[in-house]
Amino acid sequence: MSASIRVNQFATLTNGTRLHYASAGKKENPLILFVHGFPEFWYEWSAQLLEFGDSYFAVAPDLRGFNLSDMPVDISAYKAKYIVEDLRLLITHLGYQKAVVVAHDWGGAICWNLAIALPEIVEKLIIINSPHPYLFAQALTQDPAQQAASEYMNWLRREGSELALAKNDFALTEGFFSGLGQADASWFDDEARKKYHECWSRGLLGGVNYYRASPLYPATANDKGAAKLHLNKNDFMVTVPTRVIWGEMDKALPKTLLDGLDTLVGDLQVVRVPNGSHWIIHEQANKITALIHQFLKD
Repeated sequence: MSASIRVNQFATLTNGTRLHYASAGKKENPLILFVHGFPEFWYEWSAQLLEFGDSYFAVAPDLRGFNLSDMPVDISAYKAKYIVEDLRLLITHLGYQKAVVVAHDWGGAICWNLAIALPEIVEKLIIINSPHPYLFAQALTQDPAQQAASEYMNWLRREGSELALAKNDFALTEGFFSGLGQADASWFDDEARKKYHECWSRGLLGGVNYYRASPLYPATANDKGAAKLHLNKNDFMVTVPTRVIWGEMDKALPKTLLDGLDTLVGDLQVVRVPNGSHWIIHEQANKITALIHQFLKD
């Protein structure tokens, strides 16, 4: 492993958004894009950047609203279609026509949409603990267990949640790392805590605006939530080669969200990890790296 990580790189996209990104490897190599979730940033993928920088140009952006990237105030700026467009423009900005895409959590939600809307720019798709949007909408509407597991989304959608997350030295934000079926929290050591606190201190408004902008959330007493949607399954088909890795101890996104995925993704492999939580990328970094390698060789 000879690659090193370069940070403080910025791409000003043609839609006006400025994204920060970290990278490893040489630009003449094929592009592999690593896309983080909430409440994370590019650093989630440190181990993979180092590993894949030898054979790829490995890039991990901060999504809009996170860390050093632009953080629009307007909630509508966080609709999935705009984040998808950011990623399309980033791929172009970096000088590529397509990329292998690896994504987790909110990054996965965005990249399911990327693969559905723009299959020609996704060489292969690797999703880690992030449900396909059609199946997630169905579960939020029909599955009481999923509705209960996703209740935290409605809390995050409330006004002022970003202020509550910042209180007491980010106590509630840190709680996400221990509260979603955490298998082994030893990864969140003093160094990781310092880096995450630096990121969160730049603002949490963008991160919670992803929840506020999304139509996918459980119903409340006066809001039907995802039940308001009338989705056509045929609009959500995935045609790119796809591998899904799922830590089955995830409390917020249970393994039942995999049921029926093979009816939406033509070229699908699913790897279930019984002892992995939502944060499996941190808990089992070497396993995740090996599974990505294996899929890219297939």
